Amino acid sequence: MFTHKPLRRFITLGQFIIERQSDFPFAKGELSRLLRDIGIAAKLVNREVNKAGLADILGDMGETNVQGEDQKKLDVYANEQFINALRSGGECLAVASEENEDLIEIESPVSKNAKYVVCIDPLDGSSNIDVNVSIGTIFSIYRRKADRNGATTIDDFMIKGTEQVAAGYVIYGSSTMLVYTTGKGVNGFTLDPSIGEFCLSHPDMKIPEDGVIYSINEGNYTHFPEGVKKYIKYCQEDDKSTSRPYSSRYIGSLVADFHRNMIKGGVYIYPSTGKSPKGKLRLLYEANPLAFIAEQAGGKASNGFDRILEVQPESLHQRVPLFIGSKNMVEKAEELMRTHSV
Repeated sequence: MFTHKPLRRFITLGQFIIERQSDFPFAKGELSRLLRDIGIAAKLVNREVNKAGLADILGDMGETNVQGEDQKKLDVYANEQFINALRSGGECLAVASEENEDLIEIESPVSKNAKYVVCIDPLDGSSNIDVNVSIGTIFSIYRRKADRNGATTIDDFMIKGTEQVAAGYVIYGSSTMLVYTTGKGVNGFTLDPSIGEFCLSHPDMKIPEDGVIYSINEGNYTHFPEGVKKYIKYCQEDDKSTSRPYSSRYIGSLVADFHRNMIKGGVYIYPSTGKSPKGKLRLLYEANPLAFIAEQAGGKASNGFDRILEVQPESLHQRVPLFIGSKNMVEKAEELMRTHSV
């Protein structure tokens, strides 16, 4: 006898945000709309990423951004789409983007009473665009301080990561996923191209406390602090009781490396080096949002000594070392840093 199985309920990103609105009674819907605006822009960027090989959108612009990095055409497109979405939505006062030296004020009648500022890396890992490797978007949202009035200034962004109200990333890969947190756990949504919607696919994501993957660019080994060199040797030692040796996996796209370790367990390290003594990754729109996600998923994020979310920002494009991922693996790396890299 045939028995009918009940259909699985699909929850879209928009539905999920609305259902969780009660988590933020003070927001009155603004944060929900802001998150939906980011989701819409991510769909537009995903569309161009998927057809990039067929369109005149690959390759360099012939310019460099504020970081001194070559801008790719898709970088510029992604930056424009996210800024336009935030401008149209009316819930954002200003944006700090990797692609722009100064903060971008959203001058729009609908945004004059907005309460939020956004930090964003519109297209992380863009050096991999031409070779069809996963790339991503990273974003962070802060509520503007209630005691500030008038024009937005850089001071609105000089806030510790502990003050984030939401953060997330989008990974454009074999499937496109949006992962975000509002401080109430981490949830992942996969884009269903047949209906054009992000659908809940990874509820209540958790990073395993231990892992067997370490992600680091070992080509820079000679420039690493002694504590990082010791940790790499520790990872490579044969010890079955701790599942070592670990596997080395490094894509070179921060979002892709972080996302893999979120799912499987592992640690990602981009330390300070002789060439980059302050580190290379940016605090506001790379390290802070991923650290918020990692902690909400049960992981840990550090600069090798201190919690990333406690670092006081001093500039829009401030750089920091980053140790992030499975809690026990990060703590072991910190132990060796404290012992060998004072």
